[in-house]
Amino acid sequence: MMRTIALHARPLLFACCALLLPSSSGSPLGPDRGDVSNDVIEDAIAGYKVGLEEIRNGELGSGQARIREAVADLGMAGDACSRRPGCGTQRFMAAYHELLTLRSAMLTEADEGLAQLESEGVSETEDVFESAGAPADPGVAVGAGSDWFDGMMLSPTIEYNSLVRGAMNDWLTWKRPTLVDAYENYMHMRHLMWPHYEEAGIPEGLLFGILAKESGGRVHSVSRAGAAGPLQFMFYTGLRFGLTTVDGFDQRFDPAESARASVAYLRARFAEHDGDLALALAAYNGGETRVLRLARSASVASFWNPEIFDPLPRETQEYVPYVLAAALLFDRPEDYGIEFPQVPAGPGQIELQAPITLSELGVCLGQGDSRSGWFRALRNLNPRHEHDVPLPAGSTVRLPAPVVSAYGEHCVEGPRLQLAKALHDAREQRRILLAVRTYTVRRGDTLSTIAAEQGCPSMRAIADANGIPGPRYLIRPGQQLELQGCRI
Repeated sequence: MMRTIALHARPLLFACCALLLPSSSGSPLGPDRGDVSNDVIEDAIAGYKVGLEEIRNGELGSGQARIREAVADLGMAGDACSRRPGCGTQRFMAAYHELLTLRSAMLTEADEGLAQLESEGVSETEDVFESAGAPADPGVAVGAGSDWFDGMMLSPTIEYNSLVRGAMNDWLTWKRPTLVDAYENYMHMRHLMWPHYEEAGIPEGLLFGILAKESGGRVHSVSRAGAAGPLQFMFYTGLRFGLTTVDGFDQRFDPAESARASVAYLRARFAEHDGDLALALAAYNGGETRVLRLARSASVASFWNPEIFDPLPRETQEYVPYVLAAALLFDRPEDYGIEFPQVPAGPGQIELQAPITLSELGVCLGQGDSRSGWFRALRNLNPRHEHDVPLPAGSTVRLPAPVVSAYGEHCVEGPRLQLAKALHDAREQRRILLAVRTYTVRRGDTLSTIAAEQGCPSMRAIADANGIPGPRYLIRPGQQLELQGCRI
């Protein structure tokens, strides 16, 4: 989709171009030190991984800065290498590819205190670079493109081909739990998101399909490429459509604001592609400039036309059918044997009578009629608040209407409140108890794998605590390491 915490597309694009184009910038490599480039590459990749780990641990600012530094270092070294005969720029291209395809087991939603990082294949590098700071598609009339639906249900407009059927098979088999969770998450936010689509005349199934594929309805979801929020906007694309930072809060995480921006984006793409839904979705995911260029040069402007489909990235080729299939299932679940849960939704809010965290509320509110409790709904409905930071008395907290009464019954006083606070305190005590311990290096270990497996703040934190020099950070089997601040 519109992709997109930290890995901004602009510096990544600079790195790629820097490997190929001459520049007047100074060379970080001496005339006879080609071996230095290998150190630069290794150090850049190590720094990039450290940045990812810092983001995983909530250190967004330092993580982003470290990633930008790593990419810039790699780009400058590649630039210098490209101007030296026989330097071998393919090493830098391979390194750049590795930065784009890094997978890390630590970047999951296992710890709710962290920003979730979703798997991500395609970024909007070309579009972000070309349109950063541009107004939101000037000249596109308000409502343009939405008349295409003309009040119809979504189902008759979708080409039910083998790609869509294959995606539907996945949603109904191994991805069914993800789909059902996305539905439940969406229903708690529906009153914030659906009105924007409804006013624009865009079917609700399309909103759900995008949400299910993009974030699964997890508001704080962040992709490897930097796409953020329930509808996964890239930073600069978000700016173009009014998603700014207000009092330190990134509006891409706001369900209502992201839905508003998504409508504006889709309207522009519908107008651009004569109402072709599949092409609009391809642009949403794979980059509007790329898709528009392919559509204008193709004999038939259809996403399914091999002239357009084949050159697109694999992630985009799969993305569009997945969104359309999820939209069909939302539109007509009874036709496909799926039963979405009855969600006790509806907007509600409380005014806190005493300080409490969202995590503590998630415990003392209990489960009620929810399949999985209320913590996710609390997080989604209150995206500006950290889950483990106490909110002061008098704060307004949004929550599903059916549990408003449970707050007064169980979260002001009583055994559930005591339990919630005791468990929260135990979590803090656990962090202290696990703050410093010893780890014996095993064969095959690296600082990166140890940091990931042991829940440590970063690879560099382990290196600094144990006096291990970079950029190689060499360790040996049997070596005793002091681990600080690790969660496991």
